[in-house]
Amino acid sequence: MNVEGKTAPGESSAAPVPRHGRTVLVLLGACLVLVGLNLRTVFSSFSAVLPELTADIGLPGWAVVVLTTVPVTLLGVFAPLAPWLARRFGAERVLLGAMALLTVGLVIRPSELPGAGHLPTLLAGTAVCGAAISVCNVLLPGVVKQDFPHRLGLMGGLYTTAICASAALGAGFTYPVYALTGQWTAALWVWAVPAGVVLLLFLPLALRIPRHRVVPGKVGTAVWRSPVAWQITAFMVLQAMMSFSVFAWLAPILRERGISGGTAGLIVSTSIALQMLGSLFAPALAARCRDQRAINVVVALMTGSGFALCIFGPLGLIWAWAALLGLGQGSLTAVALTMITLRTRNGPTAARLSGMMQGVGYGVGSTGTLMVGQLHQGTGSFAAAGVLFLVVGALAAVFGYRAGISRYVGG
Repeated sequence: MNVEGKTAPGESSAAPVPRHGRTVLVLLGACLVLVGLNLRTVFSSFSAVLPELTADIGLPGWAVVVLTTVPVTLLGVFAPLAPWLARRFGAERVLLGAMALLTVGLVIRPSELPGAGHLPTLLAGTAVCGAAISVCNVLLPGVVKQDFPHRLGLMGGLYTTAICASAALGAGFTYPVYALTGQWTAALWVWAVPAGVVLLLFLPLALRIPRHRVVPGKVGTAVWRSPVAWQITAFMVLQAMMSFSVFAWLAPILRERGISGGTAGLIVSTSIALQMLGSLFAPALAARCRDQRAINVVVALMTGSGFALCIFGPLGLIWAWAALLGLGQGSLTAVALTMITLRTRNGPTAARLSGMMQGVGYGVGSTGTLMVGQLHQGTGSFAAAGVLFLVVGALAAVFGYRAGISRYVGG
């Protein structure tokens, strides 16, 4: 029996055996990656046409704040609900339901309510999308642990890369759709199409897969009382603080340093592309290592220092600093999520840990964006934010070291 806090062997010396045949696994793996490709377009697509949307409907300032922060907040609010739903209905079926909810939210979001305008549907659709994405975020690692125990590194890399790619897709294609159609509603509606396609592709497979029945006593311990789970959660909180701040503030940081809007956009795009590269390879590397202490520390320090160097470093090397930040951030996000599968013995426990670390991680981690904004407003520059994230990166390295020790959460 595993004693938490110490290195624990696997439940058996035999290699883990997948629950499904090869064909089902290939189809399921493809569907999980496609689900990941829809989990960040909500955030980046809205930002891409925010000026046009605001000018068209006279969006008040408070609504802008709500529409940009509520989805992130809901990622934490609904995360603890996902494991309970998975135990009751089966993880694959709940993922299917979440994709249906996401599609509905994306359709509602740009709609116009007769007599009330766009604001009520923007608020309602955004809230629905945030709830659906929260459930998907939590359940994906558990499904990977449950259905791909023999390919944790590969599947972890693929779905985390897909999540990073979804942010780039939303940022890169929303405005061209607006330019082509002249309507911000069309630019937002278009993202309901890929979500609906994934829903249709996933539907027969999710209904075909039998609900996974958990044997009592093998579900694992209560993760909220686990020191290991809290170390992983702290690691997640700190990476989320940096992640959301990079998405929100990297472009303004570059503009404040005198870089033109077009060049700043290219630098941000390159950094995001390198995030995808880091998120693809980091989970496989982490899964192959005896423990993950070294990789966790390195990527945490890369991210914190990359963020600070974008503020303080010589401007002539700004592409290098952005590349360091991108590689570090993508790898950091990926290895933080990979800890879910590497520190648990079974899918249900992975779902519980995922709900805890993402609920707390996104809920608390989203304050990083607010802190950067407040520091900038109070000091008139991003220098204080650079110091802040040197500290955050160092703390992430400390908790990443602890989370990287090879042991399991529970039995």
